[in-house]
Amino acid sequence: MGLFDKPWFTIPQKERVEAAIGQAELNTSGEIRVHIESHCPGDVLDCAANWFDKLKMNQTQLRNGVLFYLAFKDKKFAILGDSGINEKVPDDFWNKIKEVMQSHFMQQQFVEGLEKGILMAGEQLKMHFPYQSDDKNELSDEISFGK
Repeated sequence: MGLFDKPWFTIPQKERVEAAIGQAELNTSGEIRVHIESHCPGDVLDCAANWFDKLKMNQTQLRNGVLFYLAFKDKKFAILGDSGINEKVPDDFWNKIKEVMQSHFMQQQFVEGLEKGILMAGEQLKMHFPYQSDDKNELSDEISFGK
């Protein structure tokens, strides 16, 4: 069963993506979330921004959250970083990650694409927001699902 089949993920696939989030966050104070839903009515960045707010990703202390948003039936996805990380990463950074992910998605390698994108984002977070001894996991590493 692939990512774009119901129930969206097998348990091992879900665990792989959540493990990638945990690994990417090991050496950083940054926060990464994945949200998956069936449809994205309208612009994918608007949908991603809506979920960014709903998941309270704009409330991290250093504004260094990253959301990977996928609307599987509409075959749309976006990566959205908060202002703290966007001020520090190169202008084309999110597009580079998106291109890598898209190359995997086109080969039906959805979990691998998500894992690769998450780990790439984690490397930038680690560089700009290194782990501090008093860091805490501000947001859940679990994938959130919409309709």
